[in-house]
Amino acid sequence: MASDKDVVMAVKLSRSLYDRIICLARAEPEHEVCGLLLGNLTHITDIRPAPNVAEDASVRFEIDPAILLATHREARANRTPVVGHYHSHPNGSSAPSVADGADAGADGLLWLIVGHDDARLWRAVGQGVHNCFQTEDLILLPG
Repeated sequence: MASDKDVVMAVKLSRSLYDRIICLARAEPEHEVCGLLLGNLTHITDIRPAPNVAEDASVRFEIDPAILLATHREARANRTPVVGHYHSHPNGSSAPSVADGADAGADGLLWLIVGHDDARLWRAVGQGVHNCFQTEDLILLPG
């Protein structure tokens, strides 16, 4: 019998937010661009771009702690929680990297990874790719 962690859920995201993430990633093709996803586990309603403060932003991402803290405070006040983050892979793959697997926790957060040709949504569940991720269906909504 499959556990709740094995169930692939469809997550909605507006085309305009998706396009904004893609544009941000394409603007800096040599770095991992990153930011936060807000909403709920079935509908991403907003994003917060953040500087990548990793020591080597070409192979890793680390969201600026000041943005992370401010966004969590804002999310509590507005009751729109942070449900994950997005980042790009300059190498072109929209699959989680070994580094992503090392950084992930089995917390159920969403990971939207932008490659050269597409973006794919993953959930950190403690099993799956690199023993951490399972793929999620991403539904792009008009607007």
